[in-house]
Amino acid sequence: MQVGKKRLRNGQTVESKQKEDPESRESKLGSAIEPAPFHTDEQATIEREKCNYSVKISLEDAMAGKAPRRVRVYADGIYDMFHSGHARQLMQAKMACPNTYLIIGVCDDELTNEMKGRTVMNEHERYEAVRHCRYVDEVITGAPWVLTDEFLEKHKIDFVAHDDIPYATGNSNDVYATIKARGMFLTTQRTEGISTTDVIARIIKDYNIYVRRNLARGYTAKELNVGFMKEKEIQLTEKYDKLVDKSKEISKELIDKMKETRDKGNDLFHRWEERSKELVGNFLELFGKDGRISHWMKESRDKLGRAISPVRNIDVETNPSCSHKPLVSSSSSKSPSKKSRLDTDISPIRIPFNDISDDED
Repeated sequence: MQVGKKRLRNGQTVESKQKEDPESRESKLGSAIEPAPFHTDEQATIEREKCNYSVKISLEDAMAGKAPRRVRVYADGIYDMFHSGHARQLMQAKMACPNTYLIIGVCDDELTNEMKGRTVMNEHERYEAVRHCRYVDEVITGAPWVLTDEFLEKHKIDFVAHDDIPYATGNSNDVYATIKARGMFLTTQRTEGISTTDVIARIIKDYNIYVRRNLARGYTAKELNVGFMKEKEIQLTEKYDKLVDKSKEISKELIDKMKETRDKGNDLFHRWEERSKELVGNFLELFGKDGRISHWMKESRDKLGRAISPVRNIDVETNPSCSHKPLVSSSSSKSPSKKSRLDTDISPIRIPFNDISDDED
């Protein structure tokens, strides 16, 4: 984006962003179509010959965008197991100055093994990893460990980008001391928490896991440099872990089934409880103390009692000298012509007082 000024209606001016020319963007970020060329390729040679190295550029002018030509910035390293920390370092080197042509030097296996130790990736793998980074414009293979004036002149390097931590080697406390003294050093920042050493440490920490994974994928113990006993130990551990995982899976399924069965049982119990309450209520409605069956039996008992024992009417005639009056029912007063069986069977007892007196005489 290019920043310009725009006048508003009220007369004020503000900064406005405009789209960059595609060619200008390509010159800053490199070609997105093909990987960066090696220093021996024709494309890199043409670019190098085109540069007028006699025109020197100060760091201030380069960072301010006042350089009369493309700024050639150099960064070097091993770049073993290329990771995000490497990419961020190259991004900082590319973006430090406008119109930068970024050159990356990668040391070969012989020099690296001598100065630093054995790498995971060989030199060709490391070259290819770097040249496919979008910020890189050129890759120098077999780069030196210490930068000399001849090397800087040959590749027409204006500035060297690296973090400012002193990098000691041999008799020198800092291989970039001369570059810093000339004002050609461009500082970049390291990315905390990520480095090739950290990645290797993670692999070593989980060594058994990665060995088991590769054995499962078809690698032999010989290819992985694993002994016979270690191989059997790892295979046994793998089977044990699979068994544990399977047991956990079965246990989880069993617990889910138990929960499902419990929920169904609770639902069935609630329905049975509601049904039992309904049955008890219906039973009490029929056979309870005030239920329909009890009421029906009571009515039937009353009807049967009235049928077997009807109301009796008894007329008793007493002696006229007796002060008691004969018992007469209400029904007899209403219908004097009707008499009960007792009235017909029992007649009044009359004592012949006159006959008794005559016998005595």
